[in-house]
Amino acid sequence: MYDAPNYGNTGGTVGHELTHGFDDEGSQFDAKGNLRNWWTKEDRQKFDARTKCVADQYAQYVVVDNVHINSQLTLGEDVADLGGEILAFMAWKDATKHKDLQLVDGLTPEQRFFIGFAQWDCANERPEDLRVRAMTDPHSPAKYRINGVLVNIPEFSRAFSCKAGRPMVKPADKVCKVW
Repeated sequence: MYDAPNYGNTGGTVGHELTHGFDDEGSQFDAKGNLRNWWTKEDRQKFDARTKCVADQYAQYVVVDNVHINSQLTLGEDVADLGGEILAFMAWKDATKHKDLQLVDGLTPEQRFFIGFAQWDCANERPEDLRVRAMTDPHSPAKYRINGVLVNIPEFSRAFSCKAGRPMVKPADKVCKVW
C-alpha cells in the first residue's frame, strides 16, 4: 500500500545520489574513487548536449521578482533530481509488476508515487531567502525541484490526465532526456 509514495519520495532521493556517480562530477572519479576522468571527449559532448535542455528549462524559472534560477549553478542537482526520479519510477514499476495495485483514498498507484515525490520537498520559503539562495545554492528552489522534474516525466501527466498545452505538460519532442 505504501510502496508507491515511498518509492516516489525516498526512492527518488536514493536515485538522485546514484545519478551523481554518472554526471559531470562523478565523471571525475574512476571506479576505485581516484580522481581520474573516465569519460571520453565524446561522452562529455553528448552529456553536455543532453543537459543543455535542463539548463535552458531551469533558466526560465523565476525564483522571486525578476530573479531567475542560475541554471549553470544548479545544473548538477537538477539533472540528479530528474535522473533520480526516473530511476525510482523504473524501480517501483519493476518491484510491483506482478502485484495487483489498487486505488487508495481515490488515488491510483501512479498518482501516489508522484504525490510521494512532491511531498519530499515541501517548503515555505521567504522571498529574502530565495534571493540569496538563487545566487549561492546549487539546488533549485523546492517548487522547481518538483515541477521541473515532473514536466519531463510523461508518466506524470498521464497519471493525472493533464491535457496538452497545460503548464505541467511538455510536447514529447521538448522533454529533457539525459539518461
